[in-house]
Amino acid sequence: MIHVENLVKEFGTKRAVNGVSFTVNKGEILGFLGPNGAGKSTTMRMITGFLPPTAGHVTVGGHDVAIEPVAAKKLIGYLPESAPAYSDMTVHGFLSFIAELRGLRGAAGQDAVHRVAGMCVLESVLHQSIDTLSKGYRHRTCLAQSIIHDPQVLVLDEPTDGLDPNQKHEIRQLLKRLGQNKAIIFSTHILEEVDAVCSRAIIIDRGVIVANGTPAELRGRHELAGSVSLRVQGAAAETVRGKLGGLPTVERTTAREESGWIHARVFPKSKGVNGDLARTVAELTVREGWRFDELHTEEGRLDEVFRSFTLPDTVTSKSE
Repeated sequence: MIHVENLVKEFGTKRAVNGVSFTVNKGEILGFLGPNGAGKSTTMRMITGFLPPTAGHVTVGGHDVAIEPVAAKKLIGYLPESAPAYSDMTVHGFLSFIAELRGLRGAAGQDAVHRVAGMCVLESVLHQSIDTLSKGYRHRTCLAQSIIHDPQVLVLDEPTDGLDPNQKHEIRQLLKRLGQNKAIIFSTHILEEVDAVCSRAIIIDRGVIVANGTPAELRGRHELAGSVSLRVQGAAAETVRGKLGGLPTVERTTAREESGWIHARVFPKSKGVNGDLARTVAELTVREGWRFDELHTEEGRLDEVFRSFTLPDTVTSKSE
């Protein structure tokens, strides 16, 4: 549904987006991650036709956004940054106005207004002026306008910005339901949303895609991903390290004593999170008669992966 090819955007001498390419299919929710100034919002604005690219192409539903802008934009629901709206309108008036702009008039328009008001939990403020709304309700009103025409593609710039934890949960559940039959791309600074909502995520930094994969694949890039951590008693640290290091699937081990317990970590020869190494380690501890009260496989941490790809001193480790 969304095809981005070698997208470039320059503002004077600054290249904000530099050769970005990716696709988003129907039924897929793509999380767009990156530090401030990485090029996320600029890329999303080019996808929606809000900004023309300096180079490259964007197609939405098979329509080139530059050549067939109207056909492409009919398929898109867009929530821009900062959730703009006409503050002197009521929520109902604003949504009715947007419905009419989208070609929904009369009963069809009012049905659409009440449908999205229910989806975004706006019934209690429908007849309230937008300038009197809290930040959370204002943001939900702008999210409602993006889905009022039931678009096939959603481009959402930080859709949970300003929402309280309960509201964030509601919007995440809504996105998961919508994502079953739409192509969705949304930017976020909240890494837990990637696990909660996304089927795939992209990390962009300084205008370049530096990582692209499922949440599990991204976590798997963490240096501790796939390692097994355990805490045992019944042997010296050196003995534990030697026994664990002798396992055929183990690359290296660490072990240290603290408060009468040995804290050990076992790293597999092949990267990946699975239960085989944990099972082998558990069987060894039983054979050796060690007492253990902790044993788990590290899945990796998205925040550390994000930092590894976006901190200035890690630029040499980046890859497409």
